[in-house]
Amino acid sequence: MPKYLVIVESPAKAKTIKKFLGSNYEVLASNGHVRDLPKSQMGVDPSQDFEPKYITIRGKGELLAKLRKETKKADKVYLATDPDREGEAISWHLSQALKLEEGQYARISFNEITKNAIKASIKSARSIDMNLVDSQQARRIMDRMLGYSISPLLWAKVKRGLSAGRVQSVALRIICDREEEIGAFVPEEYWTLEASLTKKGTKKPLLAQFYGEAKSRIQISSKEELERIKQELAGERFVVEEIKKGERTRKAPLPFTTSTLQQEASKVLNFSTQKTMRIAQQLYEGIDVKGHGTIGLISYLRTDSTRISEEAAAAAKTFIEASYGKEYVASGSQSQGKGKNIQDAHEAIRPTYSDMTPAKVKDSLARDQFRLYQLIWKRFIASRMQPARYETTSIRIAAGKYRFTSAASKLLFSGFMTVYMSDEDKIEEGSWNGTLKQGEEVTLAELSGQQHFTQPPAHFTEASLVRVLEEQGIGRPSTYAPTITTILARRYVAKENKNLFVTELGEVVNNIMKEAFPVIVDVNFTVNLESLLDGVESGDVSWKTVVRNFYPDLEEAVKRANEELEKIQIQDEVTDVPCEVCGRKLVIKYGPHGKFLACPGFPECRFTKPYLEKIGVTCPNCGKEVVIRKTQKGRRYFSCENSPECDFMTWQKPSNQKCPKCGDILLEKGNKLVCRNETCKEVVEKKEEV
Repeated sequence: MPKYLVIVESPAKAKTIKKFLGSNYEVLASNGHVRDLPKSQMGVDPSQDFEPKYITIRGKGELLAKLRKETKKADKVYLATDPDREGEAISWHLSQALKLEEGQYARISFNEITKNAIKASIKSARSIDMNLVDSQQARRIMDRMLGYSISPLLWAKVKRGLSAGRVQSVALRIICDREEEIGAFVPEEYWTLEASLTKKGTKKPLLAQFYGEAKSRIQISSKEELERIKQELAGERFVVEEIKKGERTRKAPLPFTTSTLQQEASKVLNFSTQKTMRIAQQLYEGIDVKGHGTIGLISYLRTDSTRISEEAAAAAKTFIEASYGKEYVASGSQSQGKGKNIQDAHEAIRPTYSDMTPAKVKDSLARDQFRLYQLIWKRFIASRMQPARYETTSIRIAAGKYRFTSAASKLLFSGFMTVYMSDEDKIEEGSWNGTLKQGEEVTLAELSGQQHFTQPPAHFTEASLVRVLEEQGIGRPSTYAPTITTILARRYVAKENKNLFVTELGEVVNNIMKEAFPVIVDVNFTVNLESLLDGVESGDVSWKTVVRNFYPDLEEAVKRANEELEKIQIQDEVTDVPCEVCGRKLVIKYGPHGKFLACPGFPECRFTKPYLEKIGVTCPNCGKEVVIRKTQKGRRYFSCENSPECDFMTWQKPSNQKCPKCGDILLEKGNKLVCRNETCKEVVEKKEEV
């Protein structure tokens, strides 16, 4: 009998696939990439038309020798790496490293690891798609050229081992821009007014919100305005002016893409993007499920499409009919429009078997595996179900020249919400247990006003950053998690309670990148580059054309930065603090975690101590100096130099000016000063300090 060899990336994937194939198939794993550009050099020669130099990855020699031995025994070799650019590139590198000849091997790909999908892929085996390979190759080479050109420059200017990347630098800039917005945000005061109304024979009051006048909405911006409106309402009759009844629907959610899965797993399960992808990879490659053996539980996890195969849709319909009833089955299929940044290469992320409910596999999964699988399964089944339907009632109440409104809704049909509810779906709808008629008068029980302040833009979380990266077309599904992991690992960004904050180090790197390489950190440049890579994938653009056009501008920018950035090189600033070991005056050094004090006698003297930078502001509690400190993760804050004895602390930079209204200190917010007192929030113009 003929012998066949199937090569995949991981042992887990190999184990799952082996189960579906006969004894004349051998399935082995390459453990990811086997060749790459060398780490010790750029590995790309511009003088040789950007020809890359690939070498065997260290530690893969023995594995390749084993694979070569097995290929000689096989009549046919199937390269079964992941169904995306990266997977196509791994297959190509394998064919080169194993010296496979034309006709000796074929490429197979599948969106899910099931018996039907594997056998169908073998029947439709094809040659390697060099357009996909070239697209990945262009991305890898441009990222290598950028990193290996700019990183040495950052090292020289900031004097420590920093680095830059094409997508990570743009992501860092987006976070920095948001932090600047938050820092400059000045809150504005506004008030809401609520009327508690009663009707004879009804215990529960009707709560109505102040709208304004009959033809225009009024925003109450001060307490004085609120009191004036309340006085004008005194003695007015409250009459039901209009009652509208209707019906609205809440559409079922779309099945998950990589981005939406990362966002929802972050919000619901508190998973980092990296953790989400790691667990999803395990579910895709195969889990040993009791009574079924090793099976892949979900489809491919790197996708920007919400498309579903006809087979998967039919299976979901059968399951929903049997489990919930025909009335719950969606009448059509909904999907998002194919935007300019969507490749639509794969299906959405979904369970491979609709009837493999979370309850059936719970005992076979680790806790986090179960939680993520349950999220994916519920979202997919819900996406194939009918919308939820509500009966709505909106009430408009006249009180003299003013109007109040109240809205209520009642769930008529749960539809998809029987299976899956997001945070939006869980919002409680207003209700009232009484009945009203148009023209009927109700009694005012109470008018209550509440003060509010407009809120600044929220700090980025991993989930919201992924959403922005996807919306703006920066990177691809496979790059979101590595990008965030990188900027966190390099301490450009700190993560606290889900929120991402720029560190001092991140600010320095971002400022240098904006000054020296404005094009590279420009969002539009990165988006256009992604579009060009898509052009390479479709065969419309040569990968070398993209690289040829990219490199000269990069080379010129690096050359200019080397000359012009000399003036911002960070020098060791000498302080008046003596070294506690040798007596020399300590200098300010810059390390991976920011500034610190060190003895200039290094390496003879290795004394160091934390650097507490004074900002020229006295502590409002004890009169000592306010200094800049950092959290363990690198986020900057301001506190008294006498901490922890003195507990003064603020995230915003304080000033020496006092609030003219309450006497508390004022905090800097862009070109404004805002009172620290939450109940005051006085805003004044910043005075130039002499």
